[in-house]
Amino acid sequence: MQIERIQTKIYEIRGMKVMLDFDLAEMYGSETAQLKRAVRRNSERFEGDDFMFELTREELSRCQIGTLNKGRGGNIKYLPFAFTELGVSMLSSVLNSKTAIEINRNIMRAFVFIRQYALTHKDLTQKLQEIESKYDKQFNDVYDAINFLMQKDNQESTQKQRTKIGYKPNPKE
Repeated sequence: MQIERIQTKIYEIRGMKVMLDFDLAEMYGSETAQLKRAVRRNSERFEGDDFMFELTREELSRCQIGTLNKGRGGNIKYLPFAFTELGVSMLSSVLNSKTAIEINRNIMRAFVFIRQYALTHKDLTQKLQEIESKYDKQFNDVYDAINFLMQKDNQESTQKQRTKIGYKPNPKE
């Protein structure tokens, strides 16, 4: 499965990047109920919200997940599990098949790519802000000088008041 396709199945919920059980089941080529049964049989592997959590109805109806709800007939009997990166990696030990292992490799690559992209994006934003703050003052001075030169009335009156500098020849010579 292509990493780009997997990336479209990664959502941000509760401030974490997660994948939903029905997307994972589809990728693994199994039923969602079968995946959930395997997770429940091995619940000690998924303790804590940093591995997996069950969505609330409110979360399911919000944002991008709301479209998933409608796409499934709008009538979901059981709320989906959301698996974090740690939870998805733990799934490979629960679903021990060649397909699951290969899919998990690609999912891990997708999570890493998203994390690296976010860090790169953050670094670029920070660098742009640094450059902006460094050069803003200089550009403002240049713009002020240009505006000053463009104002003829102001320029002519100031030129007359200005003290001349430079070499002054001796008038007695």
